[in-house]
Parts: sequence; C-alpha cells; structure tokens
Amino acid sequence: MRDFRIILLLTVLVLSACAAPPQPAPTITPTLPALPPTSPPARTASQCQQVAAPPTPDAEAPSLFAKPGEGMYDHLLGPDLAPATIIVYSDFACPTCAALSEILERLVEEHPTDLRLVYRHFPILTAYPNAGMAVRAAEAAHLQGRFWQMHDALFENQAEWTELADPALGEYLVGLAGKIGLEPGQFESDLESPVIGDVPEKAFDLGLEIGLPGTPLLLINGQIYTGPVNFGSLKFIVGMIALGERQFSTCPEMVLEPGVRYYATLQTEKGDVVLRLYADKAPLTVNSFIFLARSSWYEQITFHRVIPGFVAQTGDPSGTGAGNPGYFIVNETEASLKFDRAGLLGMANSGPDTNGSQFFITLGPAPHLDGNYTVFGEVVSGLDVLEQLTPRDPLPGQDAPAGDRLISVSIEER
Repeated sequence: MRDFRIILLLTVLVLSACAAPPQPAPTITPTLPALPPTSPPARTASQCQQVAAPPTPDAEAPSLFAKPGEGMYDHLLGPDLAPATIIVYSDFACPTCAALSEILERLVEEHPTDLRLVYRHFPILTAYPNAGMAVRAAEAAHLQGRFWQMHDALFENQAEWTELADPALGEYLVGLAGKIGLEPGQFESDLESPVIGDVPEKAFDLGLEIGLPGTPLLLINGQIYTGPVNFGSLKFIVGMIALGERQFSTCPEMVLEPGVRYYATLQTEKGDVVLRLYADKAPLTVNSFIFLARSSWYEQITFHRVIPGFVAQTGDPSGTGAGNPGYFIVNETEASLKFDRAGLLGMANSGPDTNGSQFFITLGPAPHLDGNYTVFGEVVSGLDVLEQLTPRDPLPGQDAPAGDRLISVSIEER
C-alpha cells in the first residue's frame, strides 16, 4: 500500500488562538506536510503510470511533542492503528476550543476506524481563573472512566461555569459529575486530592516549556497544522490520509478476455444500477474499473457529487473528490462515443491522462464533456435510481449534506 498523502488547501491561515500565555516562550517553527504534485504527471508512452507521493514523515524524527499516549496526561479516543491521529492542546475555558471540540467530535463519529483523537491539557491559568479547576474535574472523571463525558460536558456548559467563584464552582462541578453518571462523593474527594491538584500547573508549565503559542493547537500525524480549522477542511485531510493506506503501488494487470461481455452492478442505498461496460472501445479503463471493483475499492463509499440533470459521481473512498487509486491511466476517446444522453458512464479526471478510480454517470446530455473524458459504458437498468440520489456538490473547505452510499460494485461476465 502507498504511504499516505495529506493534501492541504492552498490558502493557509493562522490558527485562532483563544489566549496566549504572557510569559515569553521558545518559538516553534512549524513543519508542515509536504504538498503532493498538484499538476498531472508528465505524459509518457506508458498507458498507466504510478502516482508519485511524498513519503510518510519519519516517526523517529526529533520532536518537541510527545508521541500519542506518551504525553503527561494524554487522553485517547479511537483505534491505536488509525491512519490519522489528531492531537489537540486545548483549554476547557477557551471559547474557540469549545467550537473546535464539536468539530472533532463529528470527525470521530464519521471516521470511527480512520481517526484517533488525543486530548492534551494546556490551561491558560493566567487568562482563565477557572481553567485549572476544569482540568481537575476532567482528571477526577478520568479516575471513574468518564474523561470524555466530562470533556463534552465542560465544553457544552462552558458559559455556565467559567465565571463562577468557589464554593459555587465546586458545587456546580459536583452536580455536573452526577449528571454524567459519576459517583459524586468519590468525584468530590478526587477533585481535592493533591495528585490531581498539581495537574493544571504541570500541564501549563509543560506547554510553556515546549513553546505552545496558545490554544487550541492541532497536530496532525505529529505535524503542526495551521490551515483552516473547520469541519470540511479537517474531514478532507483525514479522508486523504485514510485513502493513502488503501492506494495501490502498481498498475493493474490486463485481465480482459477477448469476446467476453462485461457488466457491472452498482448496489446503492437507493437501489441497483446495472451497467454494460465497453471493453472493446475502452479496454484500459474497463480493465482498471474491474480491477478496482474486485479489489473492494468501491465498497461503502459515497456519491460525493450529484448534480441533477448533469452527473452522479463516485469512486473516491476518501469522499473528498480528490482521491485516486495510486495510478493514472490514459484517456480513451473516439469520435463515435459522445455524452449525448442520460445514462452514459464516464471516467472523471483532472486533466489529460489522469483517469483514476472516480467515475460518473450522466443524468442528461453533456456535450461539453465530449473528447475530454472517456466513455466506457452505459446504464442498462436503474437510471431512475440515480435520479433519486441526494443532490450534492461539495466545495473545498465547505460542509455538504451527507451523500448516498455506493455499497458495492459487482462484475459479471457473459
């Protein structure tokens, strides 16, 4: 499988800091992931070529940041072997951190096997008087196995406790503990214990020592992230990292047999669509499509672009519309094949000879596509199913409604 690639958006913004500690701190020099090529590879005589990708960052490279699970007070959510890990240095009293926590919660829900989240305390004690008490509450909840429940409760109810003074603050936190299923007596005792009492100051001092500029601060697979902090952008990155684990390192072998007719059935959540593949007119494309289908590439993915009257597009397991299988094949076009009606199967690309795994089916005539995209099949039955798909046209960095699922693609020989 290919090493992962993170495709960051070209416009890089500065992180919104809730509050920065007033003490001078050493400067962190961000090291961002290398950008993959944004233009198609140079054309060669080859009909299929592997897509070059920058290597995975060295896990043993020196870093100011501890590895996941090795931090002073790390709290982990998600599988250890997830391809993407997001570490967040955060403060329960920081309003921007509260907004980010909702985004990260959605990411974890939508990527249960692809994403591991690591929470690290960095309470800005000089800016938020109650930040330290919130850290103690979270650690006390951790002793009863409910850190993440307290994490969510503190952020969701941030406006209610940040301005309270003792003893009202302590009483509020004990009440909050009861609401999330903690034993209040034990929680109150742990909240005042000397061991937990030292956590806020230690976490704050460690943050100053490594030079954290403020909160929130995100690391993605160990590298500082300074791009847009919104759901669409982060989902894009996680999706592309996860895709890298699945990509192929070589082009598919030719398996088409002369004289055989090939059909594909798309099982969608709205019904089945049967396609006749043009193996005689676009053999490279059909061969790659069959290879990917038989390799489970198309299982449980999304119709990420559906524009009524134009096309329904899928074939990218990342769901971003930017993914490929790790190789490109050349265009196969001929004058007799045109996008002159609904139900024609075409291969999406980002320029000449950059056909990968993404395909579309026309929902109406699209003559402006003629000559630039490979036609490699047509709908035999199920065009009405495609017309029921949820309209969706995601843009980079923006959220979009959930797309309908392509459950699987099966191939039949006749």
